[in-house]
Amino acid sequence: MPARDPPDPLDAALRPPIDETAEEKILRLAQEAEARRVSHQIDEDIKRERTSRKKRQVVRLLLLGQSESGKSTTLRQFQRLYTPSAFRDERVLWRSVIQLNVVRSIRTILDTVSDVRVRELPVSSASEASDDESYERARLPFHLETIAMRLLPLRHIESLLVAKLVPPNEEEATHLGVYHGDDPHRRHHHEIFVRPGATWKGGMLHRTRIPGRPTSAGTTGQETHDESQEALGQCCEDMIALWNDAFVQDILRKRKMRLEESPGFFLNDLQRIASTNYCPSDEDVFRARLKTVGVCEYKFEMEAGFESGTEWRIIDVGGSRSQVATWVPFFDDVDAIIFLAPISAFDQTLVEDKSVNRLEDSVLLWKAVCSNKLLEKVELVLFMNKCDILDRKLKSGIRLSKYLRSFGDRPNDLDTAQKFFRSKFSFIHREHSPQPRKFHGYFTSVTDASTTSGILASVRDMVMREHLRKAKLLS
Repeated sequence: MPARDPPDPLDAALRPPIDETAEEKILRLAQEAEARRVSHQIDEDIKRERTSRKKRQVVRLLLLGQSESGKSTTLRQFQRLYTPSAFRDERVLWRSVIQLNVVRSIRTILDTVSDVRVRELPVSSASEASDDESYERARLPFHLETIAMRLLPLRHIESLLVAKLVPPNEEEATHLGVYHGDDPHRRHHHEIFVRPGATWKGGMLHRTRIPGRPTSAGTTGQETHDESQEALGQCCEDMIALWNDAFVQDILRKRKMRLEESPGFFLNDLQRIASTNYCPSDEDVFRARLKTVGVCEYKFEMEAGFESGTEWRIIDVGGSRSQVATWVPFFDDVDAIIFLAPISAFDQTLVEDKSVNRLEDSVLLWKAVCSNKLLEKVELVLFMNKCDILDRKLKSGIRLSKYLRSFGDRPNDLDTAQKFFRSKFSFIHREHSPQPRKFHGYFTSVTDASTTSGILASVRDMVMREHLRKAKLLS
């Protein structure tokens, strides 16, 4: 006879008892029915969850504005607020960027001073004096010549930092020149730039050990030797002396060069930044300058409140004139736009075209965005940015009316200027929008986390509610 399969123990356990009474049978059947109901409910919940994930709400936010308007800094603020752990882990990677910012500020000063000493040498001196006498007249004060000599190692450090930040397969312009004479706010050189996203950060991670994070060997410990940080420490006192020197400050003032208003300015923090164990703070990361080209998309998911489970996609596109034409493809299916207008740039010109005022260019871009019919149902949020710099300029005596005749004889203070700018931008928004929509305007200094956090939270809530309303998920 063929072998019989062993009895199924589970089948035996589920079989009704032989001596089961009628009442026990009714109770058992009721319990089985309830178990089936609960199991079915669980299956339905799982199915609904899967369907919900497939239909997950995705909010798309676009960051627009000219180059150096604050788009990348705004994106970093979003990262700090909504992915704080990742943001903290990446802070150490910004140290090299800040080191390069410092080195290039020092190089700019040295090149400017050298340029001035040559250009200010009287033309007639060559005929009136010997070559030696002319040379003596062109020389820097002896103490600055000495400082300049001691700071020569920074040229090598600059090359190291550029090589660290720019991938080997990218051939980018990296040379440093001096400020253009017609515009004291601009360096007459090509900045290095990186592709957005994790590319440059990934390369840095391979070369940087973060304190407390396991290495490939499974150990934790201090960072690897940093030649750049060591050099900054050795040059610290000379850099401070150069920046604070009365002769240097006089030249910068005559050339109308305000380095402290430039992105990536850290010369007032040299003692801290040049220390051996320096790790960038949140504020340092926001103030750091690293030019990006191309499109950067940042994703995060809300974890609480009515937005729970909603995915946000924030897209930062290039702001240089050559990249403005690439904005339009991103207008499709976008929920809101944050447009950044640097209102402190009323006395500056574009890098690409020295005949164009930066503020006028921002106004024209804002008008183009407001009037675009593809965006007629999109919420537009205006950040009138860099109010901190605007305040310092006005207090220093720079007259807004000199550059904006329409400002007239109004008081030259921050409050009056802000009211003027709000009126100007809101008028354009009202007159050029294809259909009526609310004006969302904020005065910002996006490098300041304390004020920016609340503004971004308000913008997030407004954008989310409008998104849900359009999706007919909110009345």
